[in-house]
Amino acid sequence: MADDPVALATSLLRALEAGQCGEDLREHFAPMASTVEHPNRLKPEGARANLDQMLAASEAGAGLMSSQRYEVRSAVAAGDTAILRLTWSGVIARDAGPFRRGDELVAHIAQFVETAGGAITSIETFDCYEPFDL
Repeated sequence: MADDPVALATSLLRALEAGQCGEDLREHFAPMASTVEHPNRLKPEGARANLDQMLAASEAGAGLMSSQRYEVRSAVAAGDTAILRLTWSGVIARDAGPFRRGDELVAHIAQFVETAGGAITSIETFDCYEPFDL
C-alpha cells in the first residue's frame, strides 16, 4: 500500500467513515498537503485549505455528522494520482442551519488524489450534491 495511490486514498476514506478526524488523520498526509474543493451547493465559492485547515475542518464536520459513507464506484491510478468516482452519504447528527437531525445528504464526487512517498500531497474534489433545501 505504501506507494499505491488508490490504496492511500481509500485508506483515508475508511478512516473518515470510522469517525476519525483532526490529528488522527494527519498520518494520511504529507506535511505540505493541501486541498481544492471546487464550487458546489454547500460552498458556492469553493475552497482551498492547507493541512492544518483540513484537519480543523474534519473536526467541525465530525460534530455535524452522525455517520458518513463513501461508496467507491470506480478508482484508477495514473502514476502517483488516484482518480476516484464516489458517492458520499452522510446523516446529520444535530439541527444546524437548514439541516435537521436525521437528514441525509448525498453527493456524487469526482476526486483526484495526488500522492508521494506513501502519503497524500493534495486532493482536488468536485462535489455534486443531490437536491436539498437551504
